[in-house]
Amino acid sequence: MSRKYFGTDGIRGKANEEPVTAEIALAVAKAAGAHFLRGNHRHTVVIGKDTRLSGYLLEPALTAGFISVGMDVVLLGPVPTPAVGMLTRSMRADMGVMISASHNPFEDNGIKLFGPDGFKLSDDVEAKIESRLQDNCSIPLASSTKLGRARRLDDASGRYIEFVKNTFPKDLRLDGMKVVIDCANGAAYKVAPTVLYELGAEVIPVAVTPDGFNINRDCGATATSLMQEAVVAHGADIGIALDGDADRLILADEHGQIVDGDQVMAIIAKTLHARELLKGGGVVATVMSNMGLETYLKDLGLELIRTPVGDRYVVQTMREQGYNLGGEQSGHMVISDHTTTGDGLIAALQVLAAVIRADRPASEVVRGFTPLPQLLKNVRITSGVPLDDVLSMNKVQEAIKAGEAQLDGAGRVLIRKSGTEPLIRVMAEGEDSDLVSTVVSEISETISNIT
Repeated sequence: MSRKYFGTDGIRGKANEEPVTAEIALAVAKAAGAHFLRGNHRHTVVIGKDTRLSGYLLEPALTAGFISVGMDVVLLGPVPTPAVGMLTRSMRADMGVMISASHNPFEDNGIKLFGPDGFKLSDDVEAKIESRLQDNCSIPLASSTKLGRARRLDDASGRYIEFVKNTFPKDLRLDGMKVVIDCANGAAYKVAPTVLYELGAEVIPVAVTPDGFNINRDCGATATSLMQEAVVAHGADIGIALDGDADRLILADEHGQIVDGDQVMAIIAKTLHARELLKGGGVVATVMSNMGLETYLKDLGLELIRTPVGDRYVVQTMREQGYNLGGEQSGHMVISDHTTTGDGLIAALQVLAAVIRADRPASEVVRGFTPLPQLLKNVRITSGVPLDDVLSMNKVQEAIKAGEAQLDGAGRVLIRKSGTEPLIRVMAEGEDSDLVSTVVSEISETISNIT
């Protein structure tokens, strides 16, 4: 069955347009709730959200849907995505929901679903929910005496703050460290500065005044200039930029220079490996991670396992093969000893711990390798042609083969479709930056001319 609603990370799109409408949110809640109704106990779902205006649209619609099939609803308010995974499991809920479009602008929103184990749903479970959605009338509703109830969990943020603090090494403190934290005007605008402050840091918070419209706007992990400038202006030791739902991070050293997810994985892997805490003998990352990371890990006697793009595919491989560290170049970091999904704040704390233990500036600690030149270009498809059809066209395939031939084994080409937008992503990396740029341009131009 084709996936009409679910993409690479739940359901996502422009708010109040299909598939992100109140009507569809109601239907999703009924279908997902019906799927997780098992046994005779009182069923519960926890619902969190970020700071988008449209959260006020989707939260009551989801609440009504779950109540209609007999599930109690616990409303968490604005909390990071990883807090939903944590609270789903710790409260023994039957499922969890996060209302967020992550790093997208405020006009977008989305619905991320978690199972009772606190992990995002598998493709198989999403397919079953899709099937129920397409046969909406067959979903049994609860009788009037067995409707669910809704309540707010007033200390949701406090529970998450204490959880995150407990992942920081007990023998360390952040005393004496000046830290810039950019919360993207998103879900972590209260919890992230609080965690850092309570661990002893001098905190410089930026982008912590959400108004429903400014989430991710010129701030956060996808627009790091604000954080970089604040680090330099305040003479900070390090900068942390989260995205709108705080499941990813990008760092800056004391000079304001960017440290991406690949470098974060490298330092955490090295630290865990040295302390004999790294499981599986390596790290799980996606096809987007730089070849420099792969070489760095190999020199440490570790391997890099690659998955399709999407943190839930990283997590799935980690669970199946016994790894406890994985992530994405874009900043999703999963440390499964602590979390069930990406958690930017917890990952940042692990890097801060490494900097403190090394007793050296961040710039000397967080750059484990020199990345190969890598270039990514997004080609927007405006013709309405399905992305799979575009990728299978002969001219596109010929352009890809020509690009690979030019790199001649000293690099790689990666072409993939977006799971959330009508985009074809063209990426190449190799030892020669000019050649990489040429390869990306030629393939991108071919796709643009066809569509």
